Amino acid sequence: MRERRPTAAARGAVAAALAGLAALAATVLTGPEMAAVAAVGTDCPGTHWVASWAGSPTDSLVPVDATGARSPSALTDQTARMVVTPHLGGSSLRIHLSNRFSSSPVTFGRVTVGVQTSGAAAAGIVPVTFGTAPSVTVPAGQDVTSDPVALTFSAFTPIAVSSYVPGVVNGPTKHWNANATSYYSAARSGDLSAQSGGAGFTATTGAWLFVNGVDVMAPADVRSVVAFGDSITDGFVGAAALTVPADASVADTNGRYPDVLQRRLNDAGLGLSVVNAGISGNQLLTDGRPFHAGPSGLARFGIDALAQAGVDGVLLLEGTNDLGMSSSTPEQIIAGFLQLIERTHAAGAKIWLGTLLPASDALVDGTALAPNSEDYRQRVNSWIRGQTRADGVVDFDAALRDPANPTVLRAEYASVDNLHPSPAGYRAMANAVDLALLDTTTTGGCRQ
Repeated sequence: MRERRPTAAARGAVAAALAGLAALAATVLTGPEMAAVAAVGTDCPGTHWVASWAGSPTDSLVPVDATGARSPSALTDQTARMVVTPHLGGSSLRIHLSNRFSSSPVTFGRVTVGVQTSGAAAAGIVPVTFGTAPSVTVPAGQDVTSDPVALTFSAFTPIAVSSYVPGVVNGPTKHWNANATSYYSAARSGDLSAQSGGAGFTATTGAWLFVNGVDVMAPADVRSVVAFGDSITDGFVGAAALTVPADASVADTNGRYPDVLQRRLNDAGLGLSVVNAGISGNQLLTDGRPFHAGPSGLARFGIDALAQAGVDGVLLLEGTNDLGMSSSTPEQIIAGFLQLIERTHAAGAKIWLGTLLPASDALVDGTALAPNSEDYRQRVNSWIRGQTRADGVVDFDAALRDPANPTVLRAEYASVDNLHPSPAGYRAMANAVDLALLDTTTTGGCRQ
């Protein structure tokens, strides 16, 4: 019987189809459910992806950022240049973009990344591809991960991620309180993503649009720890009794407690990257939609914490807003903690609980508007200190409370609103973390 061989045209069609499938596989689209499953991994035989920076996205519809400055609620044929500061340096990175809270797809016509030089200017700009393609369309409710990008940078070197949006995007997914200055061009200004100068980026924002993660290729013994929580993890510094607006003077200082903790780890020579999954206004048990506070901690824990690349531990500090805004009971908050402990251990990671800070004299979350909040806080903290289910405790309360009145923050550690720490308070929080506690994370866990 004569052997039938495919024609050259047929072989070409098959090769093209396989190439297309390979490109599709390289473009990682994730939703919350897929990301939670991806958190469980196996041992790393060599280098692996490690989360270096994160900015948990929200469904914010607020037209201003935390400082009260304008934040775009729509983009039309323009370019957003977001400046982020990775905690782990390297020479190969990948970018995560989010369309998690939009009701329609978003197309990124071109994406680039470079090292910030000053303002909106950047050097060494290189293209970012998705399945080898220069553009990608992300369906509503999903995130996308780029191909590996060759760019060399050091820890705490700001990088500029530029995303050109050719169409109209209403309600872009954003992180409301960036505590950092980013830039965007005027509507209908077109694609400025490859521009090294900053002249075309005529507006600034204190929010992060679209960009929600940066991973770095790192040695097998390097891993990540996620700081998970609310505005205190997010680094909010209040400038008024009503909490908002935030103090704009702390922008670009990288003085959040996870930032200071990262510097301590670097000084100690420990191979850990601390990524920040705090959302201002976030609650453990209750969704904060549609303003800026995002899904509840329970709802977002899988995708914002356990799905981070290379993560082997979570430092959890959340519950203050539940006590002050939703009148949740200690028993409900403790039940939420137990659920997150179980989920973290099931993913092969460790979890440490932080005690809740005092705020009885604060207008927001204080006893004036939430009379039971201080008593409930003490009960939650008592449970945190006495439980043995988590892998350890960080006593932020003991480090920052006023010895003369333990229901309030020490004056030097309080910002104007008496709820959020001052920059000195955030430094005290970072110093309260026993580095040996974090260094007991399991080695070699791959969560790519």
